[in-house]
Amino acid sequence: MAPIPLQRDTVQRPGTTRAGHAHGPRLASRTSLPGIPLAPSAARRFVRAALAEWTGLGVPAAVGFSDRLADDAVTVTNELVTNAVVHAGTTVDLVLRLEEEGGDEPSAALVLEVTDHHPARPVSGDEPGADPGPAGAHPGELPDPAEYGRGLQVVATLADSWGITYRTGLKTVWARLPVDDWSAPPAPPDGEALRRGLRAAEILAPAARRTERDDAVWDSRGAPAFLAEASDLLAGQLDEDLVAAIAGQLLVPRLADWCAIWLETEGAGPAAEPRLARVWHSEETGTEPLRAALEREPLRLPAGVGPGPVPVPVPVPWPAHPAEEDREATPAPPPHPGGRDGAALAFRITAGGRALGTVLVGREGVAQVPEAVASLIEDFVRRLGLAVGAARAYTRQATISRILQRGLLPSKVAEIPGVTSALVYEPSDDGVVGGDFYDIFPCPGDRWCFVLGDVQGSGPEAAVVTGLARPWLRLLSREGFGVGEVLDRLNRLLLDDAMEAAEAAALMVAAAGGQQLHDGTQSRFLSLLYGEVVPLPDGGVRCTVASAGHPLPLLLRPDGSVRPAADPQVLLGVVEDVAYESQIFDLAPGDTLLCVTDGVTERRSGPLMFDDGDGLARVLAGCAGLPAEATAERIRRAVHEFAEQPPDDDVALLVLHAD
Repeated sequence: MAPIPLQRDTVQRPGTTRAGHAHGPRLASRTSLPGIPLAPSAARRFVRAALAEWTGLGVPAAVGFSDRLADDAVTVTNELVTNAVVHAGTTVDLVLRLEEEGGDEPSAALVLEVTDHHPARPVSGDEPGADPGPAGAHPGELPDPAEYGRGLQVVATLADSWGITYRTGLKTVWARLPVDDWSAPPAPPDGEALRRGLRAAEILAPAARRTERDDAVWDSRGAPAFLAEASDLLAGQLDEDLVAAIAGQLLVPRLADWCAIWLETEGAGPAAEPRLARVWHSEETGTEPLRAALEREPLRLPAGVGPGPVPVPVPVPWPAHPAEEDREATPAPPPHPGGRDGAALAFRITAGGRALGTVLVGREGVAQVPEAVASLIEDFVRRLGLAVGAARAYTRQATISRILQRGLLPSKVAEIPGVTSALVYEPSDDGVVGGDFYDIFPCPGDRWCFVLGDVQGSGPEAAVVTGLARPWLRLLSREGFGVGEVLDRLNRLLLDDAMEAAEAAALMVAAAGGQQLHDGTQSRFLSLLYGEVVPLPDGGVRCTVASAGHPLPLLLRPDGSVRPAADPQVLLGVVEDVAYESQIFDLAPGDTLLCVTDGVTERRSGPLMFDDGDGLARVLAGCAGLPAEATAERIRRAVHEFAEQPPDDDVALLVLHAD
């Protein structure tokens, strides 16, 4: 495989501060890497090259780039990129930035940002129990810390601070490493730059310092901009816990010093305890004491409370009135909620008239939350309710689809004597039943049959066709019909079923007084590759295949030559008078047969398709000598790497390799 290109571009961002130049732009380098095992090593080389480049450019802060800082930056980058590749598997964006730290003792920091395009996948170690552990681990079994799961511990040890930022369709893990030895020239403080930190366009920018709050910005322009950005971010998520995480980042510290979000357990009944889904605090040290206080005394709102703000007592993780004799021996509590000076408001999360949870927000050092801010939070909680409701609806749909998909696909495929098989099946949308299906099963007469099909469309109608076609194929095959005859009869069955559906639709039209009804139904036709395999006495197998409107199977010989193994024929369920024909060939030891759906051949990257110019055959030719599993993985990886965006169609492929 060719080395990963390291295309860097050094960007100067107007309006920001460059380390060492109080009035100049910020210095940053960035690159994008494919989500493959070579990405971490390429990221390490990129970081070292960027630091060396900055030193060569004479950046003042570069004098503080010690060997230790460079090594720490490389180590942190390696851990974060590896985490993104293993757990997200998408393209990884890496940004290396040099930032100035103001204050009485100016300093500089190196900021690393690693972004993947799969925000629904949790960061390894981010949530307790979220990481499934290494392959082969038993459910509920904790991984061995000596072998697995130390990545974020390393990051936390080496970095001054780190965190996770969620944006629409993106997840960024960032870390800040202080530059060892740096001093900046004197410059006047930029108060306007601090106020700009509240703009909605910067609503989720990772910041190590607490953002200055100014309630005056929530005027007729600031509040609508915040709510519009919040709606977009929340609506783009399909997991309710991720919605809660983003909501916490949006509220704190812009509108509150801390917040907590409870979510009702769906279908658990009114007596069930809500789940504390997220606790967020503007100071890192305040989160755990706040969580402990809330878990000790959960918030309970009366049943009749509406969506408006409800004043509630501030949770106190510290003794409210320690005895006088114990005050000197008792260390002072840190300045987070739990002080006796502060205000807290609770808001009911609702959607469609149903209570979905509760939001608790608090401010320190004030007697009450300003009315304008409380009103803005109330509007925000309404949008949060819609996002939680949508996420739950998607989860229900995805659960139904997964259950239905499991019923439509074989729980286990048969093993063919003398042949090793490998399957890849990736639905494009977890919330919709896919249109692709497969099967390998034994038949009388020492025969094994294999199927790879693609129903037009997806969802319930595709599930209906799959639920009809796969059992019919098994029944017809076991009755002893030849390959071409099986397709003939399946074609007639699909046409008969379509005729019954048309007659039913005509009766509905008549019952409606002759008005045409649009029920969204589609023609029930499918593309299918069907074949049977018979072992030969001297090794290898004899294959008989037929393709009905399906991408043609490809036969790979050990010398790397590739040729189609079937002839194109019309789709099933379209034309009545069709006589399907089959082709016979031998699969000798070392030969490989590749069968795919159009989710592979028609995978797009702009105006190009994966199979343009026999692209699939070229990739398959490079698999000569590989076993079935390795061939399937190489084809799958090539399909994903063909474009930056994930596939928008189901991807299914079947590899048969003669031993």
